[in-house]
Amino acid sequence: MDPLAHFLDGPRAARAFALSMHMSAPWGVSIRDGAALTILAVVHGRVRIDGTLLEGGDVALVRGPEPYRVTDAAATTPTIEIGPDQRCTTLEGRSVREEYRRGIRRWGNATDGETSLLVGTYERPDEAGRFVTRALPRLAVVRRDRADTTLVDLLGQETAHDDPAAQIVVDRLLDVLVVSTIRRWLSGPDRPPGSTWLTCDDALVVRALEYLHADPAAPWTVERLAQHVNTSRASLAARFRAGVGRPPMNYLTHWRLTLASDLLQDPGATVARVARSVGYQNAYAFSTAFRRELGVPPSEYRLRRPEFSAGLPVTLPRKAGSAV
Repeated sequence: MDPLAHFLDGPRAARAFALSMHMSAPWGVSIRDGAALTILAVVHGRVRIDGTLLEGGDVALVRGPEPYRVTDAAATTPTIEIGPDQRCTTLEGRSVREEYRRGIRRWGNATDGETSLLVGTYERPDEAGRFVTRALPRLAVVRRDRADTTLVDLLGQETAHDDPAAQIVVDRLLDVLVVSTIRRWLSGPDRPPGSTWLTCDDALVVRALEYLHADPAAPWTVERLAQHVNTSRASLAARFRAGVGRPPMNYLTHWRLTLASDLLQDPGATVARVARSVGYQNAYAFSTAFRRELGVPPSEYRLRRPEFSAGLPVTLPRKAGSAV
């Protein structure tokens, strides 16, 4: 499974939180919800995210869990804070939830302010697709001329509906808008300068990635992977590192453990079953690899998962060519 597809199909114990936000200046909001990923689409007006100006039609992705500010174009000092579980208070702690509530999925200091935003928040890494979000910068902006305005319009229409079925549509539209925005950002001028699986344009390496994503539990070696893409072991190893930024087996370990950390959230899944599903012959080998990368065994990770909201590190401290 491709990581972007995993984003769409991964486990979701709780769906994304979505709303339309309507504001009249002056205003400023401090976001301290610890969310893994937030998407903001400017329907009309102008806003700043940590000082970066966005105008009508622009779409931004904010990777958490660090706090950030969303303000009017004048960068007004925030007076409102959004905390965990989307608690909305003044900076002094007074709840303004009812004061700012304009409907089931409408929020703001005005019914029809000069600024309107669509906001979607994925609170946990598994909801946002950890492997995807960790490859993003802190703030990724796609300008109006390259954004998917059709999806934004559809999402705006659905957030205006109060019927229960609308939430299902909003959830899926948010997922597709995030994936679309990532793709458009990657093909734009602000794409990251380094090598990652998201930016790899070497056709041979892309084929190798497809094999790893499609069957991560297979007993892959560099030699076997090279045979599948009709090249030499040395050539694949060199081109994979150049295109992805890490050796093939190092990448596979990262992908396997990313999948495993999501699967561990199922209370009915044993460590042994999760281990086998991602390619480890036994629970001991899996637990050893898991502890090496996250610092705790799988069983403890399952209990303490909220403490690991940042997910697996972007760069794994492994030696090139080491065993999976």
